[in-house]
Order: sequence, then C-alpha cells, then structure tokens
Amino acid sequence: MKIANDTNMNTYQNLYVITGGPGCGKTSLLGALESDGFFVVPEDARQIIKDQMAIGGVALPWKDKAEYAQLMFLKSVETYRHIANRDQAAVYLFDRGILDSICYMNMEGIAMPDEFEEMAQQYRYNLTVFVLPPWKEIYETDNERKQSWAEAAYTFEKMIETYKQYGYQPIIVPKDTIENRRQFILSHIGA
Repeated sequence: MKIANDTNMNTYQNLYVITGGPGCGKTSLLGALESDGFFVVPEDARQIIKDQMAIGGVALPWKDKAEYAQLMFLKSVETYRHIANRDQAAVYLFDRGILDSICYMNMEGIAMPDEFEEMAQQYRYNLTVFVLPPWKEIYETDNERKQSWAEAAYTFEKMIETYKQYGYQPIIVPKDTIENRRQFILSHIGA
C-alpha cells in the first residue's frame, strides 16, 4: 500500500487536500480561501449523506457503512477526474481527498477492492496535505456529523497515518483564527 516514490505517479501539483477529523474548522477555512479566489472543491461525503437522507437511502455511516464508503470513494474519484482535467495553472483546494475514504474504510474494517487501491495510487494530489487537528472548543455535531469527540480525535490520527502511508507529507495546520490559518496555508502553497 505504501508509495515509496512519486516519480512514476500522475501527481498534480496544483491540487491540494485540506483534511482532518470532523468539526475541526475546515469549512470556515476553505470559505476564507475561496474568498481569495481559490477554487474550492466541496466535500463529497456530506453531499452523499444529504442525498441518502433525502431519499431514505441506507448508504449512511450510521446504517450501511460499506455502501457509504464505496459511494464516498467513487464520488471522490469522479470529482478528482473532473477537476484534474481543468486549468493546470489554477490552484484547487479539496475539502478532503480520495484517501479520506480509504482512511474511513480502514477505521471501520471495511475491505477495500483492489481497484480502489490502484485508483488511490493513480490519482494523486500535491504531496503537501494540510491536516487540521481536532479542536474541542469548536467541535459540534449536526445532522450529517454524528461522531463523538473521541471519534473525531481518532480520525485525525488515522488521517495522518493514511496519508503518510501513501507517500504524502501531512502538515498540521495550527489551531488559530481563520485568518491566521488562511495565511498559514497561503505561505505553504506559495500564494
């Protein structure tokens, strides 16, 4: 599963992932970066949950985790393919990446099909991945986010582990104001 070197991979240097456990401030940070003119690619998982709830579907993390994970992975790949074919000069910021789905599958003990592994290695982002740590003071649950605080903290740890296993370099974004987090991201992507 580990990718030792990226020289033979199709890595898009203009595609960045911003990830972390649930409720760590990603949405607010990405909103600020979008105001700067960056292209923000919304999280697929939340939309899947909303869609499944609207139709009474079972592909939900609290109903059929395996079906939910598969939908999340395939939608993430579809989103990646759509964005990767756009303007190579623009910077795209993904609210979670393909590997977030793999992390979820691993955490839940869901078997991953071989073709998912192949796609995860084929569809690559910039090697720098921004990971927001758990932040208890801002953590909230809602209709789509039902994880406990302990699950949120565990997700952060597993997310770092997963991205490292695939040859990425996670950078932890400090707990700080939205503006300071925004500046932190901008300084690392050279904007």
